[in-house]
Amino acid sequence: MSTLSHAVRDTSTMLRRNLLHARRYPSMTLNLLLTPIMLLLLFVFIFGEALSTGIGGSGADRSDYIAFIVPGLLLMTIGGATVGTAVSVSMDMSEGIIARFRTMAISRGSVLTGHVIGSVLQSIIGVVLVGAVAVAIGFRSSGATALEWVLAFGMMTLFALALTWIAVGMGLISPNAEAASNNALPLIFLPMISSTFVPIDSMPGWFQPIAEYQPFTPAIETVRGLLLGTEIGHNGWLAVAWCLALTALGYFWSKSVFNRDPK
Repeated sequence: MSTLSHAVRDTSTMLRRNLLHARRYPSMTLNLLLTPIMLLLLFVFIFGEALSTGIGGSGADRSDYIAFIVPGLLLMTIGGATVGTAVSVSMDMSEGIIARFRTMAISRGSVLTGHVIGSVLQSIIGVVLVGAVAVAIGFRSSGATALEWVLAFGMMTLFALALTWIAVGMGLISPNAEAASNNALPLIFLPMISSTFVPIDSMPGWFQPIAEYQPFTPAIETVRGLLLGTEIGHNGWLAVAWCLALTALGYFWSKSVFNRDPK
């Protein structure tokens, strides 16, 4: 068996293991999925009329605000899902299973790659579920073509990959699951200070550059533009640049920590 086929086989085994864990212990996944769904319902049905007026829509019609908020909450769903990855990796490290894997004749990279692929799949499933709820309460894409839908899906998948590698690094450096959850909190907090809920130009002037150039906002504006036919501007290439940079950073950080000899 070649080295590549050996690595693929081991990665598929680790992926299956992680998916089985997610199925047997669904409480964390459900909690992370319920947060964006509850925020969607809260902001649409409680604040929707007022916020729709604020973005130039009709206060009596929440559809403008539904269209505005859904792309941001889809990206927020991805950020929340990767917190579970950090916790899962940390549990593997603290419970000794990684030490056991180190003694076995398996591809070392397959352990982390299995976590990453499993997390990306769970993130996309989460996006589909939140998107289904959004459609049920009135979200409609404004004439997006099939290509634009594919590009939006590709953007979210690339963003999930980038955040997952960062979450894996956070999990590896955390001494326990609680610490991993705390370390990964920025992945939930950053969407709150992006263009998820309100336009950037409605924020205080001194805060606008922070909100505009952090990783979530370019990705949100890119997905929003693709699905709603609004202007993307520089956000497309900026979102891709953020994704590639975070993926590279997370990958090399995780690999360095994982390959470090245990004390």
